[in-house]
Order: sequence, then structure tokens, then C-alpha cells
Amino acid sequence: MTFGPASRLGVALFEETPPLELTPGRTEEEVEALIRGVYRQVLGNAYVMESERATIPESQFKRGELSVREFVRAVAKSDLYRSRFFETSPRYRFIELNFKHFLGRTPDGLEEMRYHSTILDTQGFEAEIDSYIDSEEYQNAYGENIVPYYRGYKTQPGKNMVGFTHLFALLRGASSSDFKGSLSGKAPVLNQYVIQETPLPVIPPSGGTIGDGWSFQETYTGSKARLGARLGEDGKVYRIEVTGYRSSGKVNRVSKFRSSNQVYFVPFSKLSQEYQRIHQQGGVIASITPV
Repeated sequence: MTFGPASRLGVALFEETPPLELTPGRTEEEVEALIRGVYRQVLGNAYVMESERATIPESQFKRGELSVREFVRAVAKSDLYRSRFFETSPRYRFIELNFKHFLGRTPDGLEEMRYHSTILDTQGFEAEIDSYIDSEEYQNAYGENIVPYYRGYKTQPGKNMVGFTHLFALLRGASSSDFKGSLSGKAPVLNQYVIQETPLPVIPPSGGTIGDGWSFQETYTGSKARLGARLGEDGKVYRIEVTGYRSSGKVNRVSKFRSSNQVYFVPFSKLSQEYQRIHQQGGVIASITPV
């Protein structure tokens, strides 16, 4: 299930585009599309000049000597990936981008961040890349012949809401580029929020109440509760806007009228519970923002 209206949250292109998969009898055009897809995913939608392409792995892939997974590994270990994301970014920015590029999601918590930080300390850059691509999760999600794609914006069994909201801070629409970084430059976007397991406001990339929306920036969450909402134990309240509910009769449709929108003010301690309730009732969440 997609979180809210895909067109408003900047994930419509990802939602409407089927995964790219290497299949028997592929044409040259299909192979070229797979190569472009790997560059786009692994390099965070950043532009790649002809002189920067991994020409030898490309040739091996075209001859059938490399699977999609091994081509992903070659691009990820290239000087281009190293120079753009490893050598120029702080450690935790590099790690959060690795999760995004190779597993299509954000780190689940502090322990995952620590685990990968330890790999960097003890084994280095290439071992850190291998830890994602050789993981059971990668194999289960993509196998040998599917180009990695973004999965974290979809509701999934066993995944909590915190990591679910975090991806929208990293995935700012189909035209965004990880090479350019966030509004704060190359600083980590999620580090403190992952450590504290704090959900983030979901703001469409084309706008919203915070900044221009095209790139994530930290929000001020110190306001007092209003409109009758009570503060949670940590002093935070979130505003949930629901664009429509499914009708209760035999006809099961989501209303298209703005007048059906509803807004809830929920303390942090009840946020996950309210999120589940809304989805169970067929609601479509448009945004979650701090009050």
C-alpha cells in the first residue's frame, strides 16, 4: 500500500514504474535500460558523464558475464561512488545513503547504524558495500536479476512507522539528486532521528508548510499543543491530515472531494496506533507534520 496520494508525495513515478528485471531473450535496448536503471538507483539519480561510466563492468554485463546484482556491486565499488558518497560525506550520511541505494529503505534503528559503522572501522569501504549486496534482505527483495528500487515508502508487515516516515526525508521526488545533498549540505539527514526512533513530518517535495519541500530540512517541534490536543510524555504532538475515507456501503470508494478531509492531532505516544487505525478504516494519509 502506498502512503498517501503518490502524486502529492513525490513517489508516483516509482509507484507506477514496474521493477526492472533481466530476463532471457533480452534485447539490446532492454539491457541499456537496465544499465541506466542501475546508475540511477545506485548513484541516487545523479547525472553521470560518459567518462565516469563503469565501461568494463558494462561490457561484462552486456556479454552476460555479470548478473544485475554483480553489476550493482561493480558500480557501488567504483571510484565514482567512492568519490561522490564515501570520501565527501560524513560516516552516517554515507551509511544512510547506502541503505537507500542498495536496500531501498532507511536504517531501522541505532543498532543497524552501529553495525555498519563497525564494518567501516574494521573492514573498510568495500566490505561495507558487500554487507548490503550480500545480505539475505537484498537477495529476498531483488535476487540476482532485479535492479534495486525504493521499498520503504510502502507499508510492510513487520516494519514500524518510524522508518516508514524517514524515507520521505531522503526521497524527495523523482527529480531529486543524492549527490547534491540536503539543504544542510552533506550532513546526515536521519542520524539523530534514527537514534531516538523519532518519526518525521511527511512533506510533499513540491511544497508544504516547511521550506520549499524539494529537500528535507529539520523542523521545529517545540510548539505547545493546540486545538485541544494534549502533549505526549515527550512534549510532541503531530497533525495527521486524511484526504478521504472509503464509503461504508457496498460501494467502496475514496472520496475525491476536499470537504471530506479530516485532521487529527495526536500525541507522539499514540502516533503509530492512530496510523494503523486510519489505514484499517480505508483512510488515505496526505501528511504527518509536527504541531
